[in-house]
Amino acid sequence: MYRFEFNQRLGIEIPDLQKDWHHYDKVTQEKILTEWEDIRGNIPDRVRELEQEINRKQALLNIEPDFKKSCDLNREISELASTINDLWLWFRSHGEISGKAHH
Repeated sequence: MYRFEFNQRLGIEIPDLQKDWHHYDKVTQEKILTEWEDIRGNIPDRVRELEQEINRKQALLNIEPDFKKSCDLNREISELASTINDLWLWFRSHGEISGKAHH
């Protein structure tokens, strides 16, 4: 009926609903929301980890003399920032995971 799948990029499990939210009975909806709240509570810690990685890469960027390597570091920093943005979107989806089916 539903599951939570680990998303490698985000570093958390995200809901994978097999049907529309309103087709789940109230007991199942509550179970899904409870499980999601446990996962959701870990998002700020995951964001901190990624921010530390960004800071580490920015420190490397500040001393990197090679242009190509600087471009690579900038790309990596940009991807980490994008991941953080996506994590905050999931975090804000408090009790509204109904729209997240099949992500």
